[in-house]
Amino acid sequence: MKYCQGPNCHTYDTKDRKRGPKGNKVNQTRRRTSMYYLGGNACSMSCERDWFETYGEQALNHFGRITQPIVLQENNAWRKRYRYSWEREGNNQNRSEYYSYNIITNEERDLTDEQYSDSNYTLNT
Repeated sequence: MKYCQGPNCHTYDTKDRKRGPKGNKVNQTRRRTSMYYLGGNACSMSCERDWFETYGEQALNHFGRITQPIVLQENNAWRKRYRYSWEREGNNQNRSEYYSYNIITNEERDLTDEQYSDSNYTLNT
């Protein structure tokens, strides 16, 4: 179990945040086994937003701001894709289910199952 990292989590008034004996209840930060926001560290979108408003600027400065535009070019525009087809007949029968697609040139190149499954394989040519 881990605690929500939202800096204001304890201020939201919900039943599951109430702790203590009757007549002396206090709100506490949520504690859960799994969370779905802020990369698994916040219990709700409100807590995620609170965290970013409090620490977002500091995080960007620490990890590095983008100061130049990132450019997508033909050589780094390859993406792995899967051919969704319920019809494996005719001239598509011999085509691979997996392929690499260039999102700039619209070029397709077949991939083997192993190449598709390999997270380190790239077709940057």
